[in-house]
Amino acid sequence: MNRTRIVGTLSLSLCLFATSAWADFKRERTLMLEPGGTFALDSDIGSVVLTGGSASGVTVVVTSDRDLDRDYDFTFDESARSATVKIKRRGAIPRLFGGSENSRTRITIQVPTRADVHLSTSGGSVSAARLTGTLDVHSSGGGLDVEAIEGNVDGDTSGGGVRMRNVRGNALAHTSGGSISITDVAGSLRADTSGGGITINGVGGELRASTSGGGVDVRGAGGRVEANSSGGGVTVQFVRGNSSGGAMSSSGGPVRVEIDPAARVSIDASASGGNVESDVPVTVQGKIANDSLRGEMNGGGPSLRLRSSGGGVTIARTSEAPKR
Repeated sequence: MNRTRIVGTLSLSLCLFATSAWADFKRERTLMLEPGGTFALDSDIGSVVLTGGSASGVTVVVTSDRDLDRDYDFTFDESARSATVKIKRRGAIPRLFGGSENSRTRITIQVPTRADVHLSTSGGSVSAARLTGTLDVHSSGGGLDVEAIEGNVDGDTSGGGVRMRNVRGNALAHTSGGSISITDVAGSLRADTSGGGITINGVGGELRASTSGGGVDVRGAGGRVEANSSGGGVTVQFVRGNSSGGAMSSSGGPVRVEIDPAARVSIDASASGGNVESDVPVTVQGKIANDSLRGEMNGGGPSLRLRSSGGGVTIARTSEAPKR
């Protein structure tokens, strides 16, 4: 009996080992692509890590803890000006056995630094860095992490947060499932989420930020700002020399604006949940009240509209360094 049990245990162990080894998957492919070309990935599975760096050509490495050949078709297309990779599921229904979508699948890609890139995955997070060109990235299953892009960025996810750093063009950031953190965008920025807060530091152009799941905190705004939240407070700090104005509102907390005392704007502020306070010079127009303020700074200019139904409104002097 003991010998039979030992033999059975060994047989089971060998079977599990063989299955594990057979399920480990790796596919590597090198594609032709000249600098300045376009690369596209369309995948139904996996997290993606893409970096720019090669002089020419694309290297794609797909690894997984399952045998992807059982359920997915791989397509590789290439030319001097474009390269495309598709990893698509066979049929609409996952396999009953061995087809779990919780596998650890990773797609690692290196492209020429100077390239336009389009990335789409339904299976995980996306990370992209060191590109000179446009970046269009979408994920249904994880967060986005973008860094050092010398061009425009369009990032969208329904499964996690968004993080962007050092974008030299315009940027779009959207998520239904997490927070947004963005640092140093040279152009305009639009950021919206229904699942968390928004933190922004350094935007050269126009900014629009919206959340229903947290607060909005903006530092170093170089252009017009529109920011609203139904889940927390809103804070916006304009750089010195910025007289672009904007509109800030919150139904979930207070509104605070820091602005250059020399700015030329027309202020329209009111709070149904607290007082309106200002430590910058404002020539008041109309009736003076604790919960509202209407007037001009330095002769007036673009409108600065501030609304809060969840707290007070504060207009303070900016501590930001002069805008260059």
